Amino acid sequence: MKILLNGILGYMGREVHKLCNEGYKGAHLAFGVDPRADGSDSSVVSGFDKIADASEIDCIVDFSHHTATEELLDFAVKNNIPAVVATTGHTEEELRAIKRASEKVAVFYSRNMSLGIALLLELAKVTALAMPEAEIEIIESHHDRKLDAPSGTALMIADAICEVKPTSYTNMGRSGQGKRTPEEIGIHSVRMGNIVGIHEVIVGTKNQTITLKHEAHDRALFAEGGLSAAAFIVGKSAGLYDMSSLVDEHSHGAKQ
Repeated sequence: MKILLNGILGYMGREVHKLCNEGYKGAHLAFGVDPRADGSDSSVVSGFDKIADASEIDCIVDFSHHTATEELLDFAVKNNIPAVVATTGHTEEELRAIKRASEKVAVFYSRNMSLGIALLLELAKVTALAMPEAEIEIIESHHDRKLDAPSGTALMIADAICEVKPTSYTNMGRSGQGKRTPEEIGIHSVRMGNIVGIHEVIVGTKNQTITLKHEAHDRALFAEGGLSAAAFIVGKSAGLYDMSSLVDEHSHGAKQ
């Protein structure tokens, strides 16, 4: 599986590149794209327009910045290449671009590339369904360099819960005075030190509390998830896929 890695010179890009060198999930680097490329490596270019032969690419993996999404997807559609979009912070227009592209090619989009987080989402939905009267809070913790708050993953968790409790709504960073409503999902952000990523979902009634927690120990897990998504999406028909699609395939395989 030959990969075009967008954002190859960034922190996550270097992690994915390292795994490609190790052949993780059968992945090997075809090209790297990064605006900081200085020409010292012929396989790393500064833009998509510098790629002469796209036929060598089986999948695009994007760990760059959300502002590169539309250019990346234009290249994917033009060359009929599936794409894994692993960035966060997209605008509404960029999200619409992802949806449009998925009508032409296979696009894997997730605000968190961790299989563990995908399992946490499923557990959160099951718990919310089983305890419809419970109050739900989400606490996410990250390093002090993270720009967005709440995290995209926390929003993913809230969206998943709202799928099974459609009357719910989010209250981000609760402050001021006023009683919490039963439909409210509180989201709280912690930023300090070098925390890779911790997400807790607290589901409680007056008589019992369940806490679901996922902790990332190393950012390499997101690189592994990105290449796992690439291996999953190569050969798929046009459509929008996510980590739940990958979990479903694993679970069906386990049942057979």
